[in-house]
Amino acid sequence: MLAVPLHRQFGTDVTDILPKDRQICMVYQDYMLFPHLTVAGNIGFGLRQKKIAKSEIITKTDEIAELLGVSHLLNRYPGTLSGGEKQRIAIARAVVTEPEVLLLDEPLSALDSRTTERLQWELARIHEITGTTTIHVTHSFGEAFALGDRIAVMCGGRIIQVGAPDDVFRRPNSEFIADFVGVENLFRGKSVVHDDISLVHVDGDGICMVSSTVKSGDVSVSIRPEDILISKKEIETSARNSFCGEIAEVKNMGAIVRVVVDVGLPFVVALTKQSYEDMGLLCGVRVWIVFKASAVHLF
Repeated sequence: MLAVPLHRQFGTDVTDILPKDRQICMVYQDYMLFPHLTVAGNIGFGLRQKKIAKSEIITKTDEIAELLGVSHLLNRYPGTLSGGEKQRIAIARAVVTEPEVLLLDEPLSALDSRTTERLQWELARIHEITGTTTIHVTHSFGEAFALGDRIAVMCGGRIIQVGAPDDVFRRPNSEFIADFVGVENLFRGKSVVHDDISLVHVDGDGICMVSSTVKSGDVSVSIRPEDILISKKEIETSARNSFCGEIAEVKNMGAIVRVVVDVGLPFVVALTKQSYEDMGLLCGVRVWIVFKASAVHLF
């Protein structure tokens, strides 16, 4: 499954990234169900257009309805369905025709978070069962990360970066991508290569970081908050980057707490709420932060 996070809506230009000469079926953001047809009629519509025998249409409709858990809705009309139910029917109508490529145009954007999570799981299951090449267009990187085998990030109709979700997430190729995927530790500096490592001097702050990414000259530096260790005591470690500073801010995000540590630069550190409480971290407390050279990404 290719998940395509978009910075801007680019309408019909999406066809530029679709495989040519393939049978493509699309699931629209606003469902596009026929109000005068029952759920069974909507699901079987594409099969009728293909002149499939009535008995086979009934069989295939029942099978896909069972797969998506909507068998109990077959005699209902779209106007009586919830948003999540309508989206399942729209997906069923597309999948039942067995297309070579399935294009999903922001299928979860209008749904509540609980329904979105449930449909994400169902989309992943359908993809695993059918093996259909799926292009999922979304503005949510979290959604793309959860569903995509490969991710293409687009801005202004141009593909900016393509790769496995973890590659894009941890190794953005530009400040735009870094901002889009939520990199909170993003700095500018000058890199000097020495003994197959990069020593990065961050502009104007006297901070020097070590990176295993070999690149010289003016660079951008990104470090994921979850790759940084924090302690109230100095940490004995082989990690190449170790700094001492003071907690300047605490951001409670629910299950996750983001701690901003001022070491001359403001580093954001992510840890679980339980770890935060166990460590007794508060604003003004002196702490050490540590991260590996491999966690420092240059671009």
